[in-house]
Amino acid sequence: SPQVQPFIPQWLAQPKLVQKRIKDNLVPIRDVPGIHPRLLKKLQMNGIESFFPVQAEVIPAILQSASNGYLMGQGGYRPKDICVSAPTGSGKTLSFVIPIVQVLLDRVVCQVRALVVLPTKELAQQVSKVFNIYTDGTGLKVVLITGQKSFAKEQEMLVQKKVTGYCSLADIIVATPGRLTDHISQTPGFSLTQLRFLIVDEADRMIDDMHQNCLNQIVKAAFQVENDSGSNMLFQRTQPGPVTAASSCYPQMPLQKLLFSATLTQDPEKLQQLDLFQPRLFTSVYSEKTLGDGTKTEQDTNKKYTLPEGLSQCYVPCDLNSKPLLLLHFMLTMKFTRVLCFTNSREASHRLFLLVQAFGGVAVAEFSSRLPPNERQRTMKEFEQGKIQLLISTDATARGIDVKGVNYVINYDAPQFIRTYIHRVGRTARAGKVGVAFSLVLRIQERRFLRMLKDAGIQDIKKHPVKGNSLKPLLQRYEEALCKLEKTVK
Repeated sequence: SPQVQPFIPQWLAQPKLVQKRIKDNLVPIRDVPGIHPRLLKKLQMNGIESFFPVQAEVIPAILQSASNGYLMGQGGYRPKDICVSAPTGSGKTLSFVIPIVQVLLDRVVCQVRALVVLPTKELAQQVSKVFNIYTDGTGLKVVLITGQKSFAKEQEMLVQKKVTGYCSLADIIVATPGRLTDHISQTPGFSLTQLRFLIVDEADRMIDDMHQNCLNQIVKAAFQVENDSGSNMLFQRTQPGPVTAASSCYPQMPLQKLLFSATLTQDPEKLQQLDLFQPRLFTSVYSEKTLGDGTKTEQDTNKKYTLPEGLSQCYVPCDLNSKPLLLLHFMLTMKFTRVLCFTNSREASHRLFLLVQAFGGVAVAEFSSRLPPNERQRTMKEFEQGKIQLLISTDATARGIDVKGVNYVINYDAPQFIRTYIHRVGRTARAGKVGVAFSLVLRIQERRFLRMLKDAGIQDIKKHPVKGNSLKPLLQRYEEALCKLEKTVK
């Protein structure tokens, strides 16, 4: 029977295409319309002279949607939600930080106006750092809520009790889902009724069943009736519906959703759950054919994901026993530096780390949820400084993290899903630089692995066999390391 083609809504079918070649399409920051001089100065102080293509398109779009001040959308209409699908390392964070800080610059009363939700603590820390740079000296307050501090401490950072009632201490909150929902349900005086921007970063992870509930709770809290005084009824928000004479008497602050991801789902049903309003999609996920002279030729729909322009990909067919030897071969014989190596579990990461350590000769560290956050940050710093040459990690820890100067990504365990592959290999070749990804693929996995890439429209992966002979010199020392390991494990 012929397959039923799902109905693709127009906004998904006809997105705004964004150039994916970062280097050839930089836009000087002064050429992007509407950015506040104060922020231009900040950008320059941070060494940013030009924007990446995604930033140059998305920043003006968000600013435009709040051009009459944040209480209204353009022309009094409710602003459209925005989705951005662009590869890892293409500059998504700055695309929302700049416009949000600018829109809130002239706020008078401190209220939670922007909320950024991210799947991991590391990502949340990274994003709040960027917000802090650009809000510095503006009086805007950024609060990070990830459960790193005690619940009571976080409550003190969010609200203050006064004689007149509670007041907010945050304009912008950067949070992970679990901790945020706790505050929504348990922190007195914590209010999202003035929320103007909801930013969902790594959106595909956040649409997963786990977090969908969190997003629903945020939206519910945003449209809740405030009961502390009657006068507030004037500004009571109603869930968006048709504009009627009655509904247009009251100024309503719109809630606008901004979704960002390197692997935004194309699944209309999943996106349906997010209940987006007249969304606009910006994407650099397209085939070259689409964007010659601006005219669209046939849309190549099976090209679902883009990888960074400067990435080369190889895979090494191997068997289970030779995997550790291959890694040592790359590190010691081929002298790879700044390598980020992925395994499929915490246990596997830990074991491999111990093994490489026992073998000796490689500056190695592990990066996993086993370790306390301060240790993870120290490890990351040492890796960026080049003191550690091999960092062995799980997916959970590495998603979305911007690690400076990764030369190689090695998939020690071949990823089972295309998204995992995209996110892993996207840790290198960031911001227009080059990088290489090696995947160690068991012969039994080879067909499925290549099929998975082919289905995603990834054609340019090269087979890179390593001869058994080149591993021989490592064997004796490797067996000694194994014995050593057996003893310590016992």
